[in-house]
Amino acid sequence: MEIEEKKQDSKNESKLSQFLKKQNIEISAKRYFIDAMGAMAQGLFASLLIGTIVGTLGTQLKLDFFVEMGNFAKGVAGPAMAVAIAYALKASPLVLFSMLAVGSAANTLGGAGGPLAVFFIAIISTELGKLVSKTTKIDILVTPLVSIGSGFALAKLCASAIGDAASSVGEIIKWATTQQPFLMGIVVSVVVGIALTLPISSAAICLALGLDGLAGGAAVAGCCAQMIGFAVMSYRENKVGGLVSQGLGTSMLQMGNIIKNPRIWIPPILASAITGPLATCVFKLQMNGAPISSGMGTCGFVGQIGVITGWADNGWAAQIVKNESGEIIESVAVNAVDWIGLGLICFILPAIISWAICLGLRKIKWIKEGDLKL
Repeated sequence: MEIEEKKQDSKNESKLSQFLKKQNIEISAKRYFIDAMGAMAQGLFASLLIGTIVGTLGTQLKLDFFVEMGNFAKGVAGPAMAVAIAYALKASPLVLFSMLAVGSAANTLGGAGGPLAVFFIAIISTELGKLVSKTTKIDILVTPLVSIGSGFALAKLCASAIGDAASSVGEIIKWATTQQPFLMGIVVSVVVGIALTLPISSAAICLALGLDGLAGGAAVAGCCAQMIGFAVMSYRENKVGGLVSQGLGTSMLQMGNIIKNPRIWIPPILASAITGPLATCVFKLQMNGAPISSGMGTCGFVGQIGVITGWADNGWAAQIVKNESGEIIESVAVNAVDWIGLGLICFILPAIISWAICLGLRKIKWIKEGDLKL
């Protein structure tokens, strides 16, 4: 009897596996936390990030067309994230387009932590939509209904709680950074920098946590240390192409080499541990632009543009203090030291420190010729 039951269970599992495969549903950490998060960041770039940059440019140049365009782009951040996630999960067209409504609901109801709510809710509602996709003769009604219905129900039920949780964590990190700028400068810089090189999205993490202010400055330092660090220390192997692809693209290109020899990660990590507290304690570098920029480093100079955008948006103030209502109660104007600090933290120091440490590791054979070859 037990043998028959086991056979039946095995058959049921086989049928379920076949059905999930047919519906293109793959339950894995890679698909949900690497593919989906990476796509979510791209959705953010194509909406909130570019909208912020264009809007700021329009405000400074007094070009209403750019301001309006920026506002429209920023206004569709939620739908853009959700559609990007569904695309990464290989959703059918009806599920994909249904995510426009889901993303809007989750981002709006999630408040300041909306991006994290969008991330979880879009994944669940996309997979539920895929479960019923093309399984009925009235697919054009059933699939959008399940996709949007489940997404909206989840948004009403838990988007606010997810958003509040993300905001709370972000606020704790920012508060801790102001209280202990040296220690937290190291922690934030190292952790966010590592996240940037790993196949996950540091930009999405920073946005979900609302990581701006002094903590955002530390995050920028960590990301720049990884990108510029790897670009410079691998120059002898990868020449100009590697310098540009890593320095202005992503240090994630080195992940394969890191797996082969983890010691190549030591120089940029140590560089981030040095530049992080320098950013928070010496130059008091703040990210007062969009939090997503905190996790971008030198990729397309987005991190630096974010810092400068924040300066411009706050009346060219490099450092600001806000009250509980978010109103600026104290500000320090941008000066030459701020510009010099931005250049040192983002480009010069990561290059020098990583190169020097790498040179030492090459001499003791911890890093060998070809270890950094892309």
